[in-house]
Amino acid sequence: MTLGKLELGPTDHFIEVGSCTGAVTVEAARQAGRVTAIERKPKRLETTEKNLAANDIEGVELLEGEAPEGLPEDADALFLGGSRNYEEVLDFAAETGIDRVVMNVSRLEIAGDAVRAFRDRNLFEEVVQLQVSTGYELAGATSFDSNNPVYVIVGGAT
Repeated sequence: MTLGKLELGPTDHFIEVGSCTGAVTVEAARQAGRVTAIERKPKRLETTEKNLAANDIEGVELLEGEAPEGLPEDADALFLGGSRNYEEVLDFAAETGIDRVVMNVSRLEIAGDAVRAFRDRNLFEEVVQLQVSTGYELAGATSFDSNNPVYVIVGGAT
């Protein structure tokens, strides 16, 4: 869902803020022409680097630091996987005219605040709630346990 909302193409420059394991960075690198990932925790950045290598992905620019400092100003799409400094990153996205911005949030209160922040910067387009349920056996039949929902907030400076 997240990658679909980013609508990455071969000429796009994609930025991931908070690369963590690098899963989104890896998938984005398969679609976008240029990829930059920033992560403030060195161990997580190492994990991103290992996952890029394990998937034979080269040419991704990895930055260690706190966004939005040091982010390139020529991005077409940006993904926020967490809520740290998201308001400053959204300011950056609005100021630099990033076309597509997607943020995934798992906490309801942060989701509401983030939607308002997107709106305040004229970035808001939509919010989608995703929830997955996993089946398990119960009394000879199948029942489902719900997993935590994720809110996918979508917008851009277009």
